[in-house]
Amino acid sequence: MFEVWSYDGKMVYESIIEATEGFDFKHCVGVGGCGSVYKAELQTGQVVAVKKFHSIQDNRIANAKAFENEIHALLEIRHRNVVKLYGFCSHPRHSFLVYEFLEGGSLKEILSNKREVINFEWFKRVNVVKGVVDALSYMHHDCSPPIVHRDISSKNIMLDLEYEAHISDFGTAKFLNPNSLNQTSFAGTFGYTAPELAYTMEVNEKCDVYSFGVVTLEVIMGKHPGDLISLLLSSSSSSATTSTAHGILLKDVLDQRLEPPRNQVLRMVVSVAKLAFACVETNPKSRPTMQQISRELSIERSPLSEMFGKITLGQLLV
Repeated sequence: MFEVWSYDGKMVYESIIEATEGFDFKHCVGVGGCGSVYKAELQTGQVVAVKKFHSIQDNRIANAKAFENEIHALLEIRHRNVVKLYGFCSHPRHSFLVYEFLEGGSLKEILSNKREVINFEWFKRVNVVKGVVDALSYMHHDCSPPIVHRDISSKNIMLDLEYEAHISDFGTAKFLNPNSLNQTSFAGTFGYTAPELAYTMEVNEKCDVYSFGVVTLEVIMGKHPGDLISLLLSSSSSSATTSTAHGILLKDVLDQRLEPPRNQVLRMVVSVAKLAFACVETNPKSRPTMQQISRELSIERSPLSEMFGKITLGQLLV
């Protein structure tokens, strides 16, 4: 019953049922398309997150596939910025996965919380972006075969109390076949999925790169960047788009709930913003790889504090 956790499966199952009071809604901390996540404090004192999949009657094939996908992916991935899988249970009454519990909640929750977001300073935000970069670079370039997440969004990035990022929810993850076009059914979260998926249905690493770009803009803006992306991509002409962007100052786009970044942190925020715009290019071939992004973020550059008030989005796009 438990293939990962080195405990007696029956005891763990009963302990989780007891800790969640039979999956009572008061212990629920999140609801997704395939299941609900519960916080469970076991008899040992350990706190875990339990993702209980919806009953098979609701959508048997899709939920079973998501359950298997997530197990398969997380058994392959060993990275500090990917949520840890402790065990899984396939039971006639309940199918669920057991993960480490991350006290910080999701990136989406923090950005939408007016009190907590004040503590989510620029340096912490840059580190969150770097953590996601490291995990995706590992999945795309160090795993064999490469793994594409397919649903990178702010709700699927969890934070610990130190604001370290952990990618979660691998129910739609796909292992790429080098001898195939890797065409598949649509998956992802509206507002984060790459535009080409609407007509090609071909999955590759550049789909995750686009979603990462959207999330990164969301981190530095403090809200989903849909309107900004629509504005910048409204014209098929790159020169017209850049011309439009020249009138938009970077400082006016950044999250106004924080003091503007300065000195070394400003340099990092500018680099992150530039990379984010490169990631949301309409043409997948124009987007960088996660490996290139990782290398770019590791390069030191001179401070740009004197230029901050004059930097336009047009300068970041060219």
